[in-house]
This record gives sequence, C-alpha cells and structure tokens, in this order.
Amino acid sequence: MLPGGYSAVMQARDRGEFREEVVRFTHKLGFETVSAIAVIDHGMGKSEFINIDNTPADYGEPYADPTYYRRDPVMQHCKRQSVPIIWNQETYVEHGAADLWEQQATYGYRTGIAMALHLPEGKHFLLGVDRDQPLPADPEELQRLVADLQLFAVHAQDAAMRLLVPPAQQPERPSLTPRELEALRWTMEGKTAWEVGAVLGISERTAVLHVTNAMHKLGCVNKHQAVLKALRLGLID
Repeated sequence: MLPGGYSAVMQARDRGEFREEVVRFTHKLGFETVSAIAVIDHGMGKSEFINIDNTPADYGEPYADPTYYRRDPVMQHCKRQSVPIIWNQETYVEHGAADLWEQQATYGYRTGIAMALHLPEGKHFLLGVDRDQPLPADPEELQRLVADLQLFAVHAQDAAMRLLVPPAQQPERPSLTPRELEALRWTMEGKTAWEVGAVLGISERTAVLHVTNAMHKLGCVNKHQAVLKALRLGLID
C-alpha cells in the first residue's frame, strides 16, 4: 500500500498538481506512463474526454486519434465495465488489434492495468498505467498492484471531477451542518459516538444522529465511507 499518494492526490489544488501526483504515484507503483481521463456524456452518443497523462510527445498524434479509442480493446473494456483489465499483447491480438499494440509498444506501452469508475449523471473516470516490462508473474503480487491502483483511482476520481470538469457540469456538494461536520471530524480521529458526544458536549444518541444524518446526505452506507467522501469533497480536512 502507498498511503501517501492517496491523500496527496485528494489535496491537489489545480490540474498541474493533480497531474504531478498521478504521475508520482504511477512511478512508485512501478509503471512509466499513465492516463487519467474524465469523461462527460452529453447524449446522442457524444462524450467529452478531458485527459491528464505523461504520454511521450512522439506518440501524441496517434494517441489522440478518435478511431484509436474505438478499436482499442482496453478502452472498450473500460467503457462497458468497472472490473480492472490486465492487458498485454495477447489482449490486442485476440481482439484483432495487433497493429495497435505494435504501434504503441514502440513507445513503451507493452502491458498495463486499466480501470473505469462509472459515476452518476453520465460522468466517468478512467485510469490506466503502462510499462514496457512484463507484469509480476506472482498472482499475489499482481493482485496487490491492482488493489493499490483501484484504491488510488477512488481517491483520484474526486479530484479529477473537481479540477477537470467545468464547474457548471459538477454536481452540487452536500450541505452538512457545523455539528455534522464536527462529528465527522472526530469520527475521523477514531472517536466512538460516546467520545464524540463528550467532546462536543452532547449525548451519545445525538452524536450518532449527527453522523447518521451526514451519512445520508453524503449517500454513504457507513461512517467510514462518509468520512472518506467528506475528505474527498473538501468538507473536512
């Protein structure tokens, strides 16, 4: 696990810092290149792609070609599924796109891991990391890589939507009361409901009520998810 990268990407203040943290995490994970894409569906089959990457300059033109995305089996997988895909040359050969693999392999894109998070209101977040060396043969080590990338993607998608998506197309942030925010902050510190109540000078039952209300407003099923989402949205720090 690489916990430092998770909190750092959530705290990115602009596109430059977001790109910097995404690339830094990618290198720590053992990959050379990365692409983080915010996708906004506009209906009638039209989608807007907002891309942050460290694609080699020489590969920029073919990489930006729309027909590339329609033929790329990795992109097509991410378009339809949320399950991560671990890909290599065989993936492209099996889908009749061996020529695409040959083209990208020249620039170091020989194997990698990619995934997509499909969000409400026609928004999506795609994250893919690539390298020119084979992935670990040990299944447990490979699974750890996938798990680390999945957890990073969950944190990065909120920053991506905040920094890459135009403000007019961003969903409204939930409005939490000061007491609900205070209860979440102390919950984040590991306090029980009784301890939160003691700190805030309220009953344990009232403390539970504040946390429960915050969970409902944030659309979360437990207090731990609520704390994480509040952090991502910048409601608490």
